[in-house]
Amino acid sequence: MQDRKFAATKNTQIHVTKRSPEYWRVTFDHPPLNIFSLEMLPLVNETITALETDEQVKVVVFDSAVEGFFLIHLDFLAKLDDLAHLPPGPTGLHPWPEMLVRLSRAPVVSIASIRGRATGMGSELALACDMRFASREKAILSQFEVGAGLVPGGGPMAQLTRLMGRGRALEVILSANDIPGDLAEIYRYVNRSLPDADLDGFVDALATRIASFDKRTIMNIRRLVNVAGLPSDIEIESGWNACVASMAQPATQERIKELIGRGFCKPGDAEDRLGDFIGQHGR
Repeated sequence: MQDRKFAATKNTQIHVTKRSPEYWRVTFDHPPLNIFSLEMLPLVNETITALETDEQVKVVVFDSAVEGFFLIHLDFLAKLDDLAHLPPGPTGLHPWPEMLVRLSRAPVVSIASIRGRATGMGSELALACDMRFASREKAILSQFEVGAGLVPGGGPMAQLTRLMGRGRALEVILSANDIPGDLAEIYRYVNRSLPDADLDGFVDALATRIASFDKRTIMNIRRLVNVAGLPSDIEIESGWNACVASMAQPATQERIKELIGRGFCKPGDAEDRLGDFIGQHGR
């Protein structure tokens, strides 16, 4: 087993473990919250590039080493302008939505194994994966952004509508509420939820099984499914442009400032119970 670490800083790490040449694990390890800092963008980019260019890998599983958190939202303590005005990638999309598009189209089967909170950008990364499996007791998914005055930027409007239908997609996004693992399964946010004790074994067995099949055949099947199932670049770009526009609104900036003052983006009750926290604003 080979373990490779990509690290921009000593506090921001993604571990890439090769269970075999055909089966990789990508583990987010940025305690205490697995918050998405700007330093993680080049790390995710490097990881996806490795998946795109390696000729042997067939399956990748994304998981977390941080108790209670799969991967959460952007670090709003940083300057939002630093994210909003990054130069576009080769496709013309902003680097974050472009990485999600590349992941969804990469020549590898991608699986999110969700234990803990997958919030905002963490939810968007999970949605870009081919499959999502959740701990029934410990997984919580959400697109909380409307509670901060923001439009989500990583394509959940397009992705969730395809997965669960218009009404439930609007419920998830506009309520900004926590969706626990069992409800996420009912809503088709995830493929299925499993007892926490069974999650790792199930995902590992599935990934190992898929990795045993012919890569060309796997990729042909994914290509045909993607034709029907993936949103277009235009849909993703429209969502990102709406996100950037919402960042510039004075009301949004004031709302984020107030949320930060109440503990947002820091360890504690605000992040542990984000759905309740967002819902209490203004009451």
